[in-house]
Amino acid sequence: MQKFITPNGETLVIMPLADYEALIDAADIAAADKVKADISAGLDELVPGNVVHRIVHGENPIRVWREYRGMKAKDLAAAADITPAYLSEIETGKKDGSIKAIKAIAAALKVDMDDLV
Repeated sequence: MQKFITPNGETLVIMPLADYEALIDAADIAAADKVKADISAGLDELVPGNVVHRIVHGENPIRVWREYRGMKAKDLAAAADITPAYLSEIETGKKDGSIKAIKAIAAALKVDMDDLV
């Protein structure tokens, strides 16, 4: 490995490609091990392919997650402290839903808000 400093003061390293690839592989393995540990600890979950497929193909994520969690619309609405009619409007795309409502829905579904928008 060779280090040198550029004219603007940045330190760069030259190393054999095999060493670089080994570092990348080690980082990938460490990241995968963290994901596995988070899943085992209940901090994360695997998302089934059918859930991903439905969302990617344009279905409303709230409805997809609600159905995956086995919840009826009225139960999700109650858990999120919104009306069933409002939830229906959100799921059908008639309304976007307020940030407060989406946050409450996400909490009830045990997903991140990003998973719903």
